[in-house]
Amino acid sequence: MKYTEVHITLNPIEPYRDLLLWALGDEGPYDSFQEVDDGLLAYVPSDNFDEAFLQAAFAEHCEGCEVDYSSRPLPDKDWNESWERQHKPVLVDAGSGVSVWVRAPFHEHRSDVTYEVVIEPKMAFGTAHHATTCLMLGYLARLDVAGKRVLDMGSGTGVLGILAAMRGASHVDAVDVDEWAYANAMENARCNNASIFCHLGDAGILDDIAGEGYDIILANINRNILLRDMSRYISVLRPGGTLLLSGFYINDVAAIRTGAEYERLQFVEQKDNQNWSALRFVLPRV
Repeated sequence: MKYTEVHITLNPIEPYRDLLLWALGDEGPYDSFQEVDDGLLAYVPSDNFDEAFLQAAFAEHCEGCEVDYSSRPLPDKDWNESWERQHKPVLVDAGSGVSVWVRAPFHEHRSDVTYEVVIEPKMAFGTAHHATTCLMLGYLARLDVAGKRVLDMGSGTGVLGILAAMRGASHVDAVDVDEWAYANAMENARCNNASIFCHLGDAGILDDIAGEGYDIILANINRNILLRDMSRYISVLRPGGTLLLSGFYINDVAAIRTGAEYERLQFVEQKDNQNWSALRFVLPRV
């Protein structure tokens, strides 16, 4: 597959770089990114490169920012080198001496970390480079997971479900609507010798796979989908269970809390990273 590299220069850089990461990646066709000193390198399959889409993203998300860009097609060799260069390993410090090392197969192994997850960096979201994935990994690394049933919604690479399995979950379901993500999650599970069950679909599939329900549900998606599917999550969450949500900006926290508390969830904790947030809720037993 041929790729195009788009070099986006921003002044100032923050918060606009994060906004574009979301707009181009989560909402658009861009597969991967590399943060550089003057902005962002963004990579897109050449057949999907659309200047009108790019300009619309700038207009919507870069008001008050000086933004410019240049683009160049990448030969296959250059693309492979760029892909490996940008996917640097990530160390997540969960606190209290607990750490998670997320690396690609071509990165070095570390023995001085609590958990090491190997992720093949393909087109699925969740290589731990994004703030929301780091937030969720930090939460999950300190939760009591042993013997618990876990659901990873919007699983991307499967990194969260894999960590849950490593930490002793009795059962892990990973669900994503994207076929690339579904295939990548299965590959990564095998690579890490992690027992997780991968499913292709959205929240509607929960009626078929939830069985006796879940003790922990992880959903790192986006504001609108979380609000839309909140009641689905609650329907399969066991009393006393934990719901971890991320994929939204700090400005969206009030809306997410309102939606969750309407479904009888009790707010426990908020963690922020840059402009992004993650929330922890529990479902009361009564």
